[in-house]
Parts: sequence; C-alpha cells; structure tokens
Amino acid sequence: MKLKVYEYKNCSTCRNALKFLEGKKVDFDKKAIRETPPTKAELKKMLGYLGGDSKKLFNTSGGDYKELGLKDKLSKMSLDEQFELLSGNGNLVKRPFVLGENFGLVGFKEEEWKAALKTK
Repeated sequence: MKLKVYEYKNCSTCRNALKFLEGKKVDFDKKAIRETPPTKAELKKMLGYLGGDSKKLFNTSGGDYKELGLKDKLSKMSLDEQFELLSGNGNLVKRPFVLGENFGLVGFKEEEWKAALKTK
C-alpha cells in the first residue's frame, strides 16, 4: 500500500513532513485535506493507531475548532458525531494525516515518523 498523506499546502508542518518523505524517497499519494478530508473508515482506522484517543484526530489549534467551541463539546459527542464532523471538514483534522499499511501518523514529529517508516 502506498502511503496516503492528507496535507494542506499552506501548513508549514505539512511542508516539513513532505520534505522529510521526499528526502527519504518514500512513495506517497498526496491529498488536499480541505478538499478531500479523510473518510469515516480512515478516521476509524487512525483512531486505532492513536490508542482510541479521538481528541488526537482534531486540529485543536485551528480556527474552525475554536469557532465551533469543540473544546467544551468534544467530550459530550459520540464517536459517530466526531467522525461526521471530521469527514465533512478537513480544517478540523490534525495534519498531516498519514495512513500506511500498518500504521498511522498525525502531526509531524520526525523521530516518530522515522520509527514508523523504519528509516534513519
């Protein structure tokens, strides 16, 4: 399975992550997260990689997150409601959002990425 990378072109963290992948010669498909957010199935799969902590799926520093008052509402929402929000609004998804064959990553921490991709 080719790596699937959801990213936003104006996000410096995403640019750093893509630069890292290109530097490691990793084959990946790039998806514009705002135009094509991850599907509910992909979000559910990622949740498994994140130990079931759905808050880690959210871009908590983003404007949409703050506008919707999700800081106070998230804990009262069902997973289905959260997936509905995330799959309908890519601005709410923590980025970059990366799915590989047997792993998932959100955000960019170089050491985590090296370990997941088994590179140096």
